[in-house]
Amino acid sequence: MVTGSQIRAARGILRWSGETLAEKAGVGIQTIKRMEAVDGVPPGRAATVSDVQRALEAAGIEFINENGGGPGVRLRERQRQKKHK
Repeated sequence: MVTGSQIRAARGILRWSGETLAEKAGVGIQTIKRMEAVDGVPPGRAATVSDVQRALEAAGIEFINENGGGPGVRLRERQRQKKHK
């Protein structure tokens, strides 16, 4: 499960407003604010957290699990199109 800190960081990487994330995830802006207010697992329904996670992943975010250095996020490398000769 993603953390509130990861959601904040992912939104920052994408340069999305809270309103944009709320719209893309199909949730209210207050829901996003509540989720981002905690460093750990966000409060609320697991399905709602999953909706937010899926919206961020669809935009290219990869969530990195706790691996001794703490959970994190990164922008997925875009696939380069091969040039036809």
